[in-house]
Amino acid sequence: MLQYNTPMVDNWETDFAYQRIRHLIQTRFRRDTLPDLNALLFLVGVQELGRWQADFTKEEKRDLMHVAVCRLMAEDGHYRFVGRDDDGWPHYELTSKIPPTDLKGQEQLLKEKIIGYFQDLETTEGFIG
Repeated sequence: MLQYNTPMVDNWETDFAYQRIRHLIQTRFRRDTLPDLNALLFLVGVQELGRWQADFTKEEKRDLMHVAVCRLMAEDGHYRFVGRDDDGWPHYELTSKIPPTDLKGQEQLLKEKIIGYFQDLETTEGFIG
């Protein structure tokens, strides 16, 4: 489990794994540019929603990114999945506060969670690659 009280350092293995995920997603979706952190969070949110639509509203895109953060942080017990609403949207409940960290630390934590998420999808469902 990730220790929050220790300073997060840039780790070449984490950076390599994150770049690998970005390149695989870029190739899979035939994009000209690499997806950024927000785009990857959006994809996690869509995956958790379980359906795609071409015309998500700005609010829905924001909600999808929130779903992604909740899902990713549920791995460490910070959120708990409570179910889906009538429209099929997943809902989470905060179970413990995420220890505060600076912006760089938050970004690093999300990158590590994204790596694990997509590696699990790759292993269990052959999702990417």
